[in-house]
Amino acid sequence: MHGVIMATLLLLNTLFWIVPVYLLIIVKLILPRGRLFDQVSRLVAFLAQTWAMCNTLLARVFMRIEWDVRLPAGLDPKGQYLACANHQSWNDIFVLMRAFGYQAPFFKFFLKQELIWVPLLGLAWWGLDYPFMKRYTRAQIEKNPALKGKDMETTRQACAKFRNLPVLVLNFLEGTRFTPAKHARQASPYQHLLKPKSGGFAFAMSAFGEQLNALLDITIVYPDGSVGFWEFLCGRVRRVIVVVEQRTIPHELYEGDYENDPAFRARFHQWISALWAAKDARIEALLAEAGASRQ
Repeated sequence: MHGVIMATLLLLNTLFWIVPVYLLIIVKLILPRGRLFDQVSRLVAFLAQTWAMCNTLLARVFMRIEWDVRLPAGLDPKGQYLACANHQSWNDIFVLMRAFGYQAPFFKFFLKQELIWVPLLGLAWWGLDYPFMKRYTRAQIEKNPALKGKDMETTRQACAKFRNLPVLVLNFLEGTRFTPAKHARQASPYQHLLKPKSGGFAFAMSAFGEQLNALLDITIVYPDGSVGFWEFLCGRVRRVIVVVEQRTIPHELYEGDYENDPAFRARFHQWISALWAAKDARIEALLAEAGASRQ
């Protein structure tokens, strides 16, 4: 019954906010790009962030979750950030809404270009300036060499709209949710993580350039184990830990050619691997800390 109540409240909150959001999206459709367009984009993002805050307020009232959120000092709600996080369940999105609140820009994801045609959601993602990417397979490039480099150019164009806007672009580097079966199938060298995928992250970093304030390294831990979103709504998640660390991206990683330079690609993989190894150790330490606090 608790899950039904929470799902109903979240749906009603979404229906309430979707009306003004879509009205502003219609305005964006008819406006030329420029200062007014950017102002409307900021307002759409603010409404979406307020929708997210209302969701977390409902969770605070109706769900008994012990939150341990550790954010770095100096986060700028008007800044520009690239972020990476481990991924365990759909609950992660809700958790990140609660963790950041209004203290950072409303987060966005890179989406496949085909998703723009999803009814209702595609237009909402466009209105919220979610970057759409079109990726080409090696076979497609071999068949049509003119496509080489097009995916990088598409990424640059998608990121260009953020030049004058606050933004936090989030990437789940594992590319999928962690499960023991996937972990075993990959023979992952990490205890709590799947192998990271670097390509899209490298493209985004290159496209944004050094206008980024920093990299936000996000670690999400469910000390009592990860469960599905329905179990989350039913109140079966009791503790959540979120640790966000602000990191400076090495200057040389902005300038290399990930797609065509094998030496640079190897250096980038090495940097990501070190980042992921540190995250794996952090998760182990947080789980040990949470276990000790219960004794």
